[in-house]
Amino acid sequence: MKHLLSAADLTREDAITILDTAEELLGVAKRPIKKLPTLRGRTIVNLFFEDSTRTRISFEAAAKRLSADVINFSAKGSSVSKGESLKDTALTLQAMGADAVVIRHHASGAPHRLAHSRWTRGAVVNAGDGTHEHPTQALLDAFTMRSRLGDLAGKNVTIVGDVLHSRVARSNALLLDTLGAEVTLVAPPTLLPVGVESWPVRTSYDLDAEVEKSDAVMMLRVQRERMNASFFPSAREYSRRYGLDLARMNRLPDHAIVMHPGPMNRGMEINADVADSDRSVIVEQVTNGVAVRMAVLYLLLGGATEEETA
Repeated sequence: MKHLLSAADLTREDAITILDTAEELLGVAKRPIKKLPTLRGRTIVNLFFEDSTRTRISFEAAAKRLSADVINFSAKGSSVSKGESLKDTALTLQAMGADAVVIRHHASGAPHRLAHSRWTRGAVVNAGDGTHEHPTQALLDAFTMRSRLGDLAGKNVTIVGDVLHSRVARSNALLLDTLGAEVTLVAPPTLLPVGVESWPVRTSYDLDAEVEKSDAVMMLRVQRERMNASFFPSAREYSRRYGLDLARMNRLPDHAIVMHPGPMNRGMEINADVADSDRSVIVEQVTNGVAVRMAVLYLLLGGATEEETA
């Protein structure tokens, strides 16, 4: 791979390679010195045009654990707020010698534009673009599921909530299908995107009908900041029909797990007791995210040199 822009770009072999590499790298976090010299001398830029905590810090931790130099760029307080374009920002960073750019942008397609332009010669990693995709989140979710459930082929994964505005849902649907899982999207009709019938998924409006046959349930945050209309009657009504409470959780199979990409609206899409329960792997997802992003950066920028392969 030259870039990681979409979960659709990954073959099954690509995905398994990333997950297996992440499994090896996960042990680095347990060492007294949490560093490998793999990317020493490389420069990775975190180019974030949207607010982020988990993803930005996760990529920064991943790069630093591989001994790379990290430049954190935030649109707030930068020349972007003065009208500077993505092109000029990218050219500036390239002039500083960026080997990879991890980009989060409010516009769907921005990482693809950057990767297929002459603005940067380095690898481009999509850290979330608009409502389009978030491939490393899907990879860390798959890693977490695989560590708890084993081979994902034939497993039933239910993704619940605001699918319309979720880049996580699209990437997970694509990647989990590639890995052989059966994906069901559960949401009110108003929160399913146009064209969802072309996704490799089933859809349902009834969460209660799906919980008993789910191996994993992933709750999505209701993204009110992206909503410019009323998509459901009230928060209370949404929570009653599409929230995961203790009663619904207790109907899950004994081995099933509860997931959430974060940040959570506790009491909205997920009950606090469920989020903190033994079935919840939400904190585990954060830990696994660093290992998965280490694997992505290693595979994009590490590897063998021409002398080593000669």
